[in-house]
Formats: sequence, structure tokens, C-alpha cells
Amino acid sequence: MPSIPAHAETLSSLTTTPNTQSSTAIAAIKDYIIKENLAPGAPLPTESQLCATLGVSRSSVREAVRTLVALDIVEVRHGHGMFVGQVSMRPMVESLVFRGRLSPGDDYRALRDVVQVRRTLDLALAEEVVRVWTGRQDDELNQVVEEMTALAEAGRLFTEQDQAFHSMLLAPLDNHLFRNLTEAFWAVHTLTIPLMGAPTSEDISRTAQAHAQMLQAARQGDVEAYRDAVQEHYLPLMSALSQG
Repeated sequence: MPSIPAHAETLSSLTTTPNTQSSTAIAAIKDYIIKENLAPGAPLPTESQLCATLGVSRSSVREAVRTLVALDIVEVRHGHGMFVGQVSMRPMVESLVFRGRLSPGDDYRALRDVVQVRRTLDLALAEEVVRVWTGRQDDELNQVVEEMTALAEAGRLFTEQDQAFHSMLLAPLDNHLFRNLTEAFWAVHTLTIPLMGAPTSEDISRTAQAHAQMLQAARQGDVEAYRDAVQEHYLPLMSALSQG
């Protein structure tokens, strides 16, 4: 197994300060993952190998690994070793949800912020979404919209279908970070939505219709109609949040 890169700046700056050694280990492990072009799930050197190569203490390596685990860059499987993590948006999601719980006197403040960011991102992506969906057909996405409509007509929420719709709508885009960000904000939205009361059947139906209108406008190549549908999609939720 290739050794961890011991670049001059890293090793020359070592001191007896644990935080400095931990920072050194964090930087070196990330460098190793990048330089070795490791994919999520790939094995990493053992704790002993890291200590020997970096010239730092075992406690510093452990502290570094704990930090990288929290960031989803490293995954520790007990009894099996260390592996490259999924490097997902999970840490950001958890941080935003927790931040939302630290809003005394205004339970909806954090959720309003998240919804506003989601709406802004959807509006900004309008031209790109319309470009890739003009004339495009997808039976699976059609099925998702049909399920949304049926559930809305029954007065039921369609959380699973909502997530699938946005994920599938952005899947053809070249920049997959847009999809990842949208899914992350959607997750925050879902985790904080229990702060609100149950939506009305009218709002549920209106939201389902807006999803169908977004898809229709995108397929017809109508950017303005797509943006109007996006605004309509968020209007019931933003209205409810403004009353919180």
C-alpha cells in the first residue's frame, strides 16, 4: 500500500502541540485520498501505519480520524479498519438542522432560510433544467408525478415522491453538485418540517400541481413558465412559514 505523502510543509511544522499534529494528520490523510484517487469505500492505511509515516502520536491520528469521520471523509468499520467515507452533504445537513433548533422565539426562521435557498437554487437552474428537458420523456418521472397527484387528491403527503421528483429532474445536468445541494437542502427541510402544523389539503393539491407544471414547462422549453411553476411550488410553504 502506498505511503501517506510526507510533504515538507507538513512535517517541518510539527510541534509537540496535539492540535498541530492533528491538523497535520488531517491534511496528510486527505492528500493521500486525493493523490491515490481513492473512491468512497476504498481501504486506508492502518492507524499504526499513519503514525509511522507521519511521525505523529497515536492520539493525534485518532483525533484526526474522529474529525474526518464527522466530516464523512473517513469511515471506521470496527473490526475491519478505516475506509474512505461517502464525502456526502450529511455533516452540512446535520449542522443546519441543529442550527434550526437554536432559534429561540422563532421556530420557523431556520426553515424559512432553507426554503428560500432551495427556491433560489431552483430558479437559478431554470434555464439549464429547461435546456436538458426540452422534448425529453421519462416514464419513471411521469409515474412519480402521477403518484403525487393521486396522493394529493386523497389529501395525503407525498414526501418520498417529492424527493424523487427533484432528484430525477436534476439528474441529467452536467454539474452533479446542483443535485447534491438540492438533496441536502431537501433533507434539512424534511427534518425540520415537523416544527410546523399539518398542511391543508388545498396546499397539498396546489403543490402537486406545481410539480406537474414544472415538468410540463421544462419539456415545452418554456423557461418563464418553469420559473412561474417553481414560485407556485414554494408559495404555500412560504405562506405558512411567514405566519409562524
